[in-house]
Amino acid sequence: MAKGLYTHLRELWREHDKELVRERMIKWREGNVIEKVEKPLRLDKARMLGYKAKKGFVVFRVRIKRGGRKRPRHTHGRKSRKQHERKILKMSYQWVAEQRVEKRYPNLEILNSYYLGKDGKHYFFEVIAVDPSKPEIKNDKTINWICKPENQNRAARGLTSAAKKSRGLKKKSPNLKVRPSLRAWNRQGK
Repeated sequence: MAKGLYTHLRELWREHDKELVRERMIKWREGNVIEKVEKPLRLDKARMLGYKAKKGFVVFRVRIKRGGRKRPRHTHGRKSRKQHERKILKMSYQWVAEQRVEKRYPNLEILNSYYLGKDGKHYFFEVIAVDPSKPEIKNDKTINWICKPENQNRAARGLTSAAKKSRGLKKKSPNLKVRPSLRAWNRQGK
């Protein structure tokens, strides 16, 4: 049976040359944290997530530092609660990358994102953004839902795919207590 182009691209990415990607990551490290790219590196994944090669679609490569986040140390008094520096994030790195792009470019809406790779210091993601003010987006029946006001600030509100996965909303169960809200995680174990 003949395989399609995107199936071949997916298989190529699974068995890609690690040295080539490592060389690319060295160049990416020297660049900016958020960089606009002409074409997505993983075209099959981008198309699967809704990307189209037309006006209004923008792809950004984002670099996120690995490791735990740190709080600033307190300086006055003995505050035992604040002795620890590490802060455990409830958000995945991918969700953080989406939020940073959304904050940098408030005129764009985040459609989705996908993983590119990681090295010793950083994670790399590509984030697909859409400009809802473009007439090409408004006239496209498959993507014009993103122009509605209820779909604004999707990454900040946790409505992207990576955010839903991080919030535990991907797997549905008859017992909804399995998927609590973010605030409810703090109440567990008490």
